[in-house]
Amino acid sequence: MRLKSTVQFFGERCIRLIKLANSNACYQAPLKLFMKQALPLAAFILIACVVNAQKLLSPEEFLGYELGERFTPHYRMVEYFTHVDETMTNVEVKQYGETFEHRPLLYAIVTSPENFKNLEQIRKDNLKRTGLLEGTPGSEKKAIVWFSYNVHGNEASSLEASLLTFYELANPSNTKTQEWLKNTVVILDPCVNPDGRDRYVNFYTQYFNHPANLDNDGKEHHEPWPGGRTNHYLFDLNRDWAWGTQKETQHRLKIYNEWMPHVHVDFHEQGFNSPYYFAPAAEPYHEVVSPWQREFQVIIGKHNAKYFDEKGWLYFTKEVFDLYYPSYGDTYPTYNGAVGMTYEQGGGGSGGLSVTTKEQDPLTLKDRLAHHHASGLATIEISSKNSTRLVEEFEKYFRENLTNPSSPYKTYIIKADNDPDKISQLAEWMDLQAIGYGHPATAKSMRGFDYQNQTTINFNLSPDDVVVNIYQPKSRFITTIFEPQSKLADSLTYDITAWNLIYSYNLKAFAVNERINVGRKYQRKAVVNSVGAAKPYAYIFRYKSVKDVAFLAELMKNGIKVRAAEKSFSINGENFEPGALIVTQRNNERVANFDNTIQSLAQRMSREIFTSPTGFVSKGKDVGAEAVKYLKPPKVAVLFGDQTNSISAGETWHFFEQQIHYPITQIGTDYFDDIDLNKYTVLIIPEGSYKMMEDQQLTRIMNWVSKGGKLIIMGEALNAFVEKKGYGLKRYASENEKNDAEKKEKLQKEKELLRRYEDAERYEISNVISGAIYNVTLDSSHPLAFGIQDSYYTLKTNELRFAYLEKGWNVGVIKGVAKPIQGFAGRHVNKKLDNSLVFGVEEKGDGTIVYLVDNPLFRSFWESGKMVFSNAVFMVGQ
Repeated sequence: MRLKSTVQFFGERCIRLIKLANSNACYQAPLKLFMKQALPLAAFILIACVVNAQKLLSPEEFLGYELGERFTPHYRMVEYFTHVDETMTNVEVKQYGETFEHRPLLYAIVTSPENFKNLEQIRKDNLKRTGLLEGTPGSEKKAIVWFSYNVHGNEASSLEASLLTFYELANPSNTKTQEWLKNTVVILDPCVNPDGRDRYVNFYTQYFNHPANLDNDGKEHHEPWPGGRTNHYLFDLNRDWAWGTQKETQHRLKIYNEWMPHVHVDFHEQGFNSPYYFAPAAEPYHEVVSPWQREFQVIIGKHNAKYFDEKGWLYFTKEVFDLYYPSYGDTYPTYNGAVGMTYEQGGGGSGGLSVTTKEQDPLTLKDRLAHHHASGLATIEISSKNSTRLVEEFEKYFRENLTNPSSPYKTYIIKADNDPDKISQLAEWMDLQAIGYGHPATAKSMRGFDYQNQTTINFNLSPDDVVVNIYQPKSRFITTIFEPQSKLADSLTYDITAWNLIYSYNLKAFAVNERINVGRKYQRKAVVNSVGAAKPYAYIFRYKSVKDVAFLAELMKNGIKVRAAEKSFSINGENFEPGALIVTQRNNERVANFDNTIQSLAQRMSREIFTSPTGFVSKGKDVGAEAVKYLKPPKVAVLFGDQTNSISAGETWHFFEQQIHYPITQIGTDYFDDIDLNKYTVLIIPEGSYKMMEDQQLTRIMNWVSKGGKLIIMGEALNAFVEKKGYGLKRYASENEKNDAEKKEKLQKEKELLRRYEDAERYEISNVISGAIYNVTLDSSHPLAFGIQDSYYTLKTNELRFAYLEKGWNVGVIKGVAKPIQGFAGRHVNKKLDNSLVFGVEEKGDGTIVYLVDNPLFRSFWESGKMVFSNAVFMVGQ
């Protein structure tokens, strides 16, 4: 055993040395010298390499059980991938990051030994074809296929399939796969979401029966809240590709943009009663999808169908899963040049090891992984057979991007007078996405689409503006993100239909039909601080961005007392808007090294410092006036657990911990009754369906509010409070409106009685908002709107309609006729939004209730919404 271990050790080290020499020429000379000077030992090691290479174990041999008999924990998958890496010379497994719960994120590369020697050159040649790397690519054309598994943790069969697929690709005795790999490089990400997967696997392992229970009522088929679908912060990683808000996504995008595959498959699961789904996708396709991308989806679909037909497996195509929303694991690769696809197997969190379908047949984990394994190998096979054309069409795609982009808008211009934090944050996002941008060379007069007014006007281009033209590799992706209107070929969509980041950040910006080249590299406005007096009367900071909120949070955590101006004022020649933060020497006498602490924090967080030797302002209210409010640090509690929408709860959690770094206490819904609410000054109710909010509970919360508490209610959670005693939220504004609505409803119902069966689905969407953007009229004088302009753009993802508050502040409203400026809203539901509430504040006794009809933290990419939420927490009710 000791000799065997030694042989294996030397064999593994030899393989690693050979891999280095194959992938990097600088290691080849040392390897030759080693072989010459230590020939006897080298010969022994080479023999060990051969012995070791023959010891590639199948997943069953390595794990000790047949795949599908149990769920494989993430760490065991890591061990098996490591085993294959250490055994085979044409395989490389790398860690590309770590999850919030410190699990490794891995990807594996497997190709032929000949390709492996030139792996780095293949990668660079591919980037040269895209234009992301300068130079002329070589003549060899190798297809690059990327598989992403287990992005939803409880869609757990795909990780099992990745183990088998990896083995079949690495196995030198599998002549079919070895032939495919001669012109194909395959990249496998075996588990995009390790934290969610282990959450599901740990649950199932704890509760499953021996043998597995096929009865769908069994505990093993019902995950507890929050389920394993999401990551640590309960984010859906399959909606995060474009936004990159989560560390798993950020790590993955870095590697993805270093490879830019030609084919990408995202392996999923759906309800266990559904047959298998593979490409081609359903309509709508975004108009930037190329004819070749459409064509090859059909080619792949027919090839998959051949193998499924042979097995008699059921499947469907061209339904449900479209190519529109840009942040999926199929659309994001598609808008970046790949043929991107989703493969969906029946199962999901209810599937377990075995479950009974509606046909009264068992569906086992073995079945599910077999289907994913088969579609994966079929995709590699057909990609290999079409490798030359894949590469040529890929190169054509990017050539068109660089020289002749088809979108009518050629350049997007971000005006220099926007808040520098917002521009900087958008720049960081563009860096993550490998998007080129910068400042124009000269000023000029132009004409373009004004995002703030949704009209075409004349404007002046400034040398300090930021320009993003679409004559670059990421051209089509840029178009999908920034274009003023996206064409929607079919309103039956799987997700939101509007996402424009210009509206998300609420920026002054223009879209123009002219190409404007970058003249110089983007440079953030420098923060130059020179504090005049050693101990100024007051420090003043602008309040316009989430970074300002994070600075406020940091001041509070350091025990520094902060005030906020409710009205505009001028002092020392500087003008400040409502919300400006004021920190005085007075009331901060107990803070050790007060001035040094303030200045150090400001410098570390890149905040511009303004100082004043006096509290006497030249315009507005003096520093000591009643209109300059002391901001009491909030003690925040967030309802968490069953009945809350887990994703909304996670968005709230992530915002506090990862974005503004302010402490919160999550209170479980199962013990909420036992909590002393008087310990907290703010209670946040995330979106959810709250059966727990009965009259007694609502009265308890109202009593707490009346004593000085602040209640923040978000989205669907408002349904538990509307029309309830003591709460001013109402569904309709007047009896006349109710009567009109009843008349219209009666007429509509008569039409519905005669509708055709085949039109049922389209009728339903007339009552749905598929994530559309609306212009909201904002009362910018109210603390809920501090740091925001007079207009606000809301991303509406629900059909909630509430009347203006009769006794309260209607801070954000849809005024007059409701019409989305981007995205789809059903005609029936859209009419109901006329003159409706979006954000409102109600004062009750000594406390406050904040009603947020639209979720301002949606998927953590609606940046201006974060200001609304922050104001609700820190500014309102002070």
